[in-house]
Amino acid sequence: MDIAVIGGGHGAYAAAADLAERGHRVRLWRRNREDFQTVVEKQAIILKDFNGTRSVKLALAGSDIAEVVQGARILVVPLPATAQESLVPELAPCLEDGQVILLCPGTFGSLVMARGLIESGCSARVVFAETGTLPYLARKHGPDTVAVTARATRLPTGVFPAEKSAYAFDIIKKAYPAAEQLTDALDGALMNAGPIIHPPLVILNAGPIEHFDFWDIHNEGTQPAVRRVHDALDAERIAVREALGYRPPHFPLADHYNNTGGDEWMYGNAAHEKLVDSRDWRERLDLYGHRYMTEDIACGLAFLVSVAEWAGIDVPVARGLLSLASAILGRDLLAGSRTLEGMGLRGLSGGEMKKLLTKGVLA
Repeated sequence: MDIAVIGGGHGAYAAAADLAERGHRVRLWRRNREDFQTVVEKQAIILKDFNGTRSVKLALAGSDIAEVVQGARILVVPLPATAQESLVPELAPCLEDGQVILLCPGTFGSLVMARGLIESGCSARVVFAETGTLPYLARKHGPDTVAVTARATRLPTGVFPAEKSAYAFDIIKKAYPAAEQLTDALDGALMNAGPIIHPPLVILNAGPIEHFDFWDIHNEGTQPAVRRVHDALDAERIAVREALGYRPPHFPLADHYNNTGGDEWMYGNAAHEKLVDSRDWRERLDLYGHRYMTEDIACGLAFLVSVAEWAGIDVPVARGLLSLASAILGRDLLAGSRTLEGMGLRGLSGGEMKKLLTKGVLA
């Protein structure tokens, strides 16, 4: 299958190499030409995992987005939520009818990007989908090298508009057989693990992050007190999901850490141990600019709190973490654009929201 991968981060390199190695014709686009030069010259990515190290050829690596997108059945977009809106003007002129745009994950970016395409005058009839997590635990080891610690074994995915789910999944499953169909895009957004895992790690490790040159929040930073906050925050997420009528499995975060029974989590068993053992997450962290703060808190956690308010569910842990992050950054994160209020959806009734999710953007 012809696949376009959009982005130049850890997840994009992992997706391009993994999908190409599995036999797909993969074209990779990255905006930053200078940092992309080594891959463009080789037209390949070096992939490292438990099978060893090898070079994986791509069908195309280039900075012409139209050339990369043309003819692709699915566009895999492992970009941060903060980059989704800026991508719309570049994608709008080159999209084609029937393409599926898979956001990994989305943070309700399906609606944001769909609305942006309409406002840009794009007439292509495309379908969006968003996953509950990035399909890979991965870190780049150089300008053309990516190390994959784990691949998603279960990938909960919601489609926007939901009435196109059968069509979209016929394509998505060819790229990611582990994809599991959810009710809609809001179901997918509320499955996003990043806004549950990362806010407690960032906020409760703020001191060490600022003090030490390198800090592994997934190792030394994941202490019992942090895990208790994780569980409390995740219970609030699940309460919001249940209030909106979304059914299990909810993929409770405890399954990721405990690996002692329960449903297999998104990365399978012992994923947290593999992540820590790799030592790839012992890194220099910018408390103010890291995507755990700018994406998972400022976008993802703010979105969760706004949905909880709309649904009438009290989420004191989520709101407290968001308030602390707002104090650290010096701005009210609940007033951001990735909330129901910021998207102009706060006043929708439950029925109107369901119609929106099922049928698509209301112009």
